[in-house]
Amino acid sequence: MAGYGQVHSGPALSPPEDEVRLDVRGLEVRLGRTGPDVVSEVSFTVEAGQVLGLVGESGSGKTTLARCIVGLHRNWTGDIRFEGASLAASARDRPRQVLRRVQYVFQNPYTSLNPRKTVGQIVAQPLEQYLRLGYRERSQRAARALADVSLGADFLSRYPDQLSGGERQRVAIARALVVEPDLLICDEVTSALDVSVQAVIVELLRSLQAEHRIAMIFITHNLALVRSIAQSVVVLRDGAVVESGPVGQVLDRPADPYTARLMQDVPKLTRPGMPGPSAQGAAASEPAAP
Repeated sequence: MAGYGQVHSGPALSPPEDEVRLDVRGLEVRLGRTGPDVVSEVSFTVEAGQVLGLVGESGSGKTTLARCIVGLHRNWTGDIRFEGASLAASARDRPRQVLRRVQYVFQNPYTSLNPRKTVGQIVAQPLEQYLRLGYRERSQRAARALADVSLGADFLSRYPDQLSGGERQRVAIARALVVEPDLLICDEVTSALDVSVQAVIVELLRSLQAEHRIAMIFITHNLALVRSIAQSVVVLRDGAVVESGPVGQVLDRPADPYTARLMQDVPKLTRPGMPGPSAQGAAASEPAAP
């Protein structure tokens, strides 16, 4: 697990072509056919095993961009390539194996899980959808996926309303990882959680990402979280990239005044088992992204 989540202080090198998981070039996104641009000329790459932080204030276009990548928003132009192949705008036009290999964890754990299904059914559902596995193998893999996120087999028979917010988000992560994706998009996955749970979820994602060498896009408005999990960062403002590069370079020596403003009064993130100042007061005052 060494090497992941660490800050790279030098300039980023261009990765070999076969190491690029995702390549976004000149992405332009509109809301509706005649609506205004909400994302303008955005370009970045995500390498195999790399975590890219996508940051900006609410309304900066982070979630819209992510939804384009997974095919949930199709009104865009430009080029989105996954392992060198251009992706269709809509998820329904993409091959099943591509859908399996690019997974999404939604922001709100209270609305992203089907309340009428058990945890076991929720986690096993992608195995039936993408891999067409039988019931026994689905159940076994679902149990292993829950174990990976530190939830015991007794959670298989529980329903979402019997879980805490942190437990629900662990289930959502297990559901995304059970099909062994190559790219995981985490969209503000800690913003609906208590401060005390945020660091636990981020540490869990760090561990799983490093163990399985998954490329990840970590979307947040909290720069303390970006520093703790990502190697590179893209800063969005009003749908445009104002700055990008290695985490250490961008966050310690921001070149754009907008990034510098975001860095002011950044709460400190304390990982489990590590001493450090509490983020309770600062983070609690920070509004959650919609």
